[in-house]
Amino acid sequence: MSAPDERGALTPRPSLYDYALGLHRAEPDGRLPEGGYPLPVQPPRPEQRSPRGWRKTSEALADALTPLLADPDTTRAADEVHRRLRELDAREHHVRRVVPDLPLVDEAAARALGRRLTRTGTSAEAVGAGLRLLARLGEPEDIPYLRTLGLLRDFMGTAVQALTPLDRPTAALVWLTGRARNRELRPLVDALAAHDDKAVRATLVAMNLHPRALGPETARRIAEAMGLVDILCADPVDAAVLAQAARLLSRMTSQRDYRPEILSYEQAVSAYEAVVTRASLLSPTLDHCATLLSLALDLHSGPSRLLPWPPGRREALLDILESVLHSPEWSAVADHEPDDPDDQHRTHWIRRTARQPFSARPGSSRLQVEVAVRDPADPDCAETRFLIDGRPLVPEAFGRGPGNSPEYLLDSGRLRATPEPREVQLAEAYCTEGCCGALHVTVQRDGDHVVWRDWRRTASGRRGQPHLPAYRFDATAYDAEITRAEHDHSWAWPARITARLLAAGLRDRPELLTRWDARFGWVGTDFHDPDTTVLSFTFRPGLATGRQDTNGAWLQFLWRLPDDGTPPDLRAAAALRLLETTDPKTFALVGGGSREYAKELGFPWPEGGRG
Repeated sequence: MSAPDERGALTPRPSLYDYALGLHRAEPDGRLPEGGYPLPVQPPRPEQRSPRGWRKTSEALADALTPLLADPDTTRAADEVHRRLRELDAREHHVRRVVPDLPLVDEAAARALGRRLTRTGTSAEAVGAGLRLLARLGEPEDIPYLRTLGLLRDFMGTAVQALTPLDRPTAALVWLTGRARNRELRPLVDALAAHDDKAVRATLVAMNLHPRALGPETARRIAEAMGLVDILCADPVDAAVLAQAARLLSRMTSQRDYRPEILSYEQAVSAYEAVVTRASLLSPTLDHCATLLSLALDLHSGPSRLLPWPPGRREALLDILESVLHSPEWSAVADHEPDDPDDQHRTHWIRRTARQPFSARPGSSRLQVEVAVRDPADPDCAETRFLIDGRPLVPEAFGRGPGNSPEYLLDSGRLRATPEPREVQLAEAYCTEGCCGALHVTVQRDGDHVVWRDWRRTASGRRGQPHLPAYRFDATAYDAEITRAEHDHSWAWPARITARLLAAGLRDRPELLTRWDARFGWVGTDFHDPDTTVLSFTFRPGLATGRQDTNGAWLQFLWRLPDDGTPPDLRAAAALRLLETTDPKTFALVGGGSREYAKELGFPWPEGGRG
């Protein structure tokens, strides 16, 4: 007779697919779980007898799995996968690293093994291996199994990856299920799961699609899950649904999720067609005006320009948007001065930006440079955009963040070409260069030409990106375009102009800060309050005399200058005069550095700050 522990080990465990299916069948009305189901408690792992490092375990796992992919006996191969995973003590991160790169000598056998593992696998690692095989080899018959396994929290991401090429609406629904704890998304997920088209439309209309409430990927997944284009192509189209569709499309153009989601939305061209050709059905409100102008700006010089447009169709849609936005009823929207500060910011942005998407520059050089500022309702940076032969460079060549600020690239003169080569960072990942990389290029004058060459994409920003050739520009045309861009400040608002003038003054007179043992950091506008200019500087004792300890304590200070209605040139001049006579540490606030050093000097530490 077996001991209790031995009987538990001999008892067949149900597959994880059957476990997920059973949980879902127990849900009332087929409701999808909030955030997904947890995995069942897994049996304890045996002690590892020969400890390996991460790399050696991955290499051993690849050697063990490769021959099993060609085994025609999938039952035997699946059992062997389970055994080898246990033997090697392989974890999820090993499977994630190894399986996507395994060579596929016999795709049919590998597909059969993937199906066997997903449908009968009893360990998370074995099922994960099967899901990753089907992410490469899956077919429509696998959809129900992938959908069910995607209800398990730990498998959602991989299931979505496998479902995406097979059934985007189902992939999107699984993705949304993982976020169904969100009060806005729960009703939509329930309506989609119930296949209630009327409820889906009603839920869409009721959703809060404000930029601060909805991320770009969530917007894409909603559009995919509900079949947005099919809804828009139905006649008649409800104006409230049309407005929400325009907001979803606009959210997808944001670069706050690194790669613009609009480029991952397979039906983006059809969605643009459906929204723009019906734009005149919308009422001329501030929000509708800002949304349509955002779409136009992206069609003009943003990622949407890279979509697979039929010849002339993108330009035709821009013509439609121009006729709507510049009609008397819509133009009047920006003539009114609202009382609400947020509405004021949007109104002023519309006034500054109204002509930009529709202003072609015939005869310009093959390089075009412009500054784009998004709708203030979607707080983001002012970005420098580059069109080379009519194609947006940064989203196509990098795609992990927008172009750098005009202050960094244009005001500094970094893009000016000289015989001496200069490497310039054109864009940085939304997180930071150290995390997901940046895009660099070397700029050099070569006789009658300016050359952009030796492209460098750091960190993971270089993965899966196209090769970049050396671009040669006519030097006269290049100089003219850079000079024009440097002097075009039509995009800037008073606080941003103040920041630019303050930065220029500090570049010309760095001693205004160094005399106070301070080094200039950056100057811009507050992310949440665009009417406030912010100057950052770093305090290091001894900097004025050149004796600072580079490894010693330091403090970052932030000087905020709210817009008081004074013209920007006067505000910047007054700030520079103040620095001539007064230590800025006496009126700026600590923003970072050493908490202990701040305490030692008597400066309050910022609430929620690190150090």
